[in-house]
Amino acid sequence: MKDHVTPNHFQELTTIYEVSKVLSSSMDLEHTLNDVLKTLESHLHISPSMIVLRMNEEIVGVIAATGLSVAEIERGRYRLGEGMIGKIMRAGMPIVIPDVSQEPAFLHRAFEPEISQRLHAFVGVPIKVGYECIGVLAIYRSERHKGVSFRSDVRLLQMIANLVGQTVNLHQGISAERNRLLQEKHRLQKELQKRYSIKNVIGNSRAMQAVFSDVHQAAPGKATVLLRGESGTGKEVIARAIHYLSPRRDKAFVSLNCAALPESILESELFGHERGAFTGATQERKGRFELADNGTLFLDEIGDISPAFQAKLLRVLQEREFERVGGSQTRRVNVRIITATNRNLEEAVSKGEFRADLYYRINVVSIFLPPLRERREDIPALIEHFLARHNADNQRKLTLTPEALQTMVSCYWPGNVRELENCVERTATMMRGDIIRNLDVPCQRNQCLSMALRPLEGSHPIVTMKVSGSRSIPLPVMPEAAGQVLDAVTASDVEASPPLSERDRLIQAMDRCGWVQAKAARLLGTTTRKLGYALNKHGVEVKKL
Repeated sequence: MKDHVTPNHFQELTTIYEVSKVLSSSMDLEHTLNDVLKTLESHLHISPSMIVLRMNEEIVGVIAATGLSVAEIERGRYRLGEGMIGKIMRAGMPIVIPDVSQEPAFLHRAFEPEISQRLHAFVGVPIKVGYECIGVLAIYRSERHKGVSFRSDVRLLQMIANLVGQTVNLHQGISAERNRLLQEKHRLQKELQKRYSIKNVIGNSRAMQAVFSDVHQAAPGKATVLLRGESGTGKEVIARAIHYLSPRRDKAFVSLNCAALPESILESELFGHERGAFTGATQERKGRFELADNGTLFLDEIGDISPAFQAKLLRVLQEREFERVGGSQTRRVNVRIITATNRNLEEAVSKGEFRADLYYRINVVSIFLPPLRERREDIPALIEHFLARHNADNQRKLTLTPEALQTMVSCYWPGNVRELENCVERTATMMRGDIIRNLDVPCQRNQCLSMALRPLEGSHPIVTMKVSGSRSIPLPVMPEAAGQVLDAVTASDVEASPPLSERDRLIQAMDRCGWVQAKAARLLGTTTRKLGYALNKHGVEVKKL
């Protein structure tokens, strides 16, 4: 016997098929359930309709609906056992009310009076997961359905409610797992930040967290560490952190800036000298190596020492033994060496400016400190720290406006954290009031180089600033900051100037730096080698001053 499929049955099957496609189309539960009700409205002309889900142990609320306003959906809250929705939730059985006007227990809470008057019949079925009722799928019929059997509606809604229940259960499971993973991620990040944090160093960015991780990994060992990065990135602070996280924390931490002293004095400072070794040596003196015995010696700017002194230093790093200046007694020390430089040592080795054997000796563990412009998310915390310290030292209550903060975050900061600290200190010191506004920031008034310095590549806008009524100084600025600079100063102070050519910018940078290529390269944010190529390319003759 063949089954007879009526047009009505075919329409219901089509509706169920379309609903199943909707339920598998999105991970947004609320959006999906609304689309289910829209499908019912489109195929079967059912409206209003609603899907109600459990919100807590006692309350259920409308999650999706058609034919209801936002206010009506907000009012759709029911306790278990309250109204028809609450009864379906509690009993877990379908309820059909052919005429809601004759049912005293029916609540018209969700509908405006004019809409309630048009509603005639109510059909509600439970949405279950297993034996647990988690919600209700409810529809309303108008007066034109008066006297019609709602058996087919109940059957269709039960099938759709089963599909909805499976989908809700799946979404809730995914949501619970996602929340668990997010909580676990948050917990692990907290633990990592707690573990890989360094006292007196602010850095929540991913780049600094990587640095902290390397520091914690390298600190317990004895290997020589090379800290690399631009000037002002905090290399000495990191060196101290390595020392205080190491087994040598209770011993001396001794530092020396190798670029600050001439070779003759540098040798005496590092190795010490005997009495009478040279004019003025009236008594023997221990060098930094001896002072750091069993502790840590930090040699900053090691890339700037002369080739002759590199050979002397190499022996000490290899053998950990030396003689004082003017002495013959060999002395041995147990010192951990941490070095730092802002130079490109590989380039210096290729040019013969730095010994390859010394490079390999100091480059055992290399840690790169990112420039401030590559970790801008740390700038607000740094500013807050420096400002709080200034307020504490000077009994002030200075605050920063969001616009001023954004300006400082967008600065280029060629001097990195050191320049940022000085900028905050200068701004705070010169403030008369308690609020630092956008125009109070020095780079808005062209009183610092942060907005003026950019790498050589590419052309940049230029503003010309008159200084004390004298000659005008052209200052290249960051493209994203050009508008801020021009808006921040008055028309009487700034006048438009055509962009400088690359050759003009090279000459300008070299002139500012006394024609010292290394300084000009740092000023322009490039390497000495690239600067040399650019000078040769544009035929700029280096002046001998």
